[in-house]
Amino acid sequence: MRSLYQKIFKTYWNPYVAISLAGVLSALYFGATGTVWAVTGEFTRLGGHVLEWFGVDTSKWAYFQLIKMQGSPLTRTDGWIVIGMLFGALITVLLSNSFKIRVPQQKRRLVQGFVGGIIAGFGARLALGCNLAAFFSGVPQFSFHAWLFMLATAVGTYIGVKIVMTKWWRGKPNLKPATATVTKLPVGKKRTLQPLLGLLVSVFFLGVVVYFALQGKNLLAIAALAGLGFGILIERGQICFTSAFRDQWISGRSVMTKAIAVGMMVATVCTFFYIHNGMPALIKPAAPSTLLGGLLFGIGIVMAGGCETGMMYRMMEGQVHYLFVGIGNLVGATVLAYGWDHLGIYNALTKGWQPINLLKSWGEPAGLIGTLVMLACWWLLAHWWSQHYKFGRGLQVKSDVLTARKAMK
Repeated sequence: MRSLYQKIFKTYWNPYVAISLAGVLSALYFGATGTVWAVTGEFTRLGGHVLEWFGVDTSKWAYFQLIKMQGSPLTRTDGWIVIGMLFGALITVLLSNSFKIRVPQQKRRLVQGFVGGIIAGFGARLALGCNLAAFFSGVPQFSFHAWLFMLATAVGTYIGVKIVMTKWWRGKPNLKPATATVTKLPVGKKRTLQPLLGLLVSVFFLGVVVYFALQGKNLLAIAALAGLGFGILIERGQICFTSAFRDQWISGRSVMTKAIAVGMMVATVCTFFYIHNGMPALIKPAAPSTLLGGLLFGIGIVMAGGCETGMMYRMMEGQVHYLFVGIGNLVGATVLAYGWDHLGIYNALTKGWQPINLLKSWGEPAGLIGTLVMLACWWLLAHWWSQHYKFGRGLQVKSDVLTARKAMK
């Protein structure tokens, strides 16, 4: 049992396994609820609720009508997906005894995370989804807009890398040794406190699921369980879509990219089963807003240092920086909701553009095979890129040379 515990909670999981399981779970969730794994839509609704608390009437805002503001996060399946993800990540962090409050030495990183979060949140909702609904879940739904979002996000992350590598963004390094306040615990408690809290949180959350089931609120129970599973998988697999794109431009490292491609292949096959048997696919408009939203999203997640999934589990690990990223996401998504009709964003960038369903456009066999082939090509391209990429190595050599020169002086 100790060995099994060590494997599950003391080491991170193979990203191929974690993301493939997330692909299966996302398809099962679609089959059970008719909706997809998504988070930023709920972030936007939460932003609307905050405005309502301050007396702002959002009932006539077109975007909130589009994403359906009825109820609260506690009465919506999307709300419990988000809550479940936070609890799932927190549980595994506690069981692995790895929770620790971390504040960046450069306080400017908090502001940068907040600004990056605003841009990413705005871009995600402009594209009607983030790295989940408009990408990881969107491609298996055979929505052409997801491919546009992916390409635009790739370009956006390249621009984002260029921004964060500038001197004015990085600032002056803090050369002072880090100081931390250490809370000393009795020897016996030091090793068991966090895992014990993890068990208590697990029991509490499962109790909530049982309560929903007994009350006949089966969709909320399913959403809470699915969210719990997603939270566990993203934390144990350290799934980060930002690194999947960003690392390509910085070092050529492609492990996360290839793992996500495989996970999406799994999700595509599983999701096709449900669509083929009559479930309606969720298709979004392939519009200029998709491209611009993806571009802004890519820039924002690199500036912030993480996407929505990475932000959520890192926040549960105790990284204060990502709390500011999350607040920025809420602000950016809410600003987009206001501008959708008040500033004419919908009329300028989305109106008149139609959803494109690849299964209907190409036929079911060709749509399925074509999607799998494109994902396989993405995997092969990422693998080739990692083998032939020069810029990251050259950048490291240049950095080493500069470091050596400074040491000689």
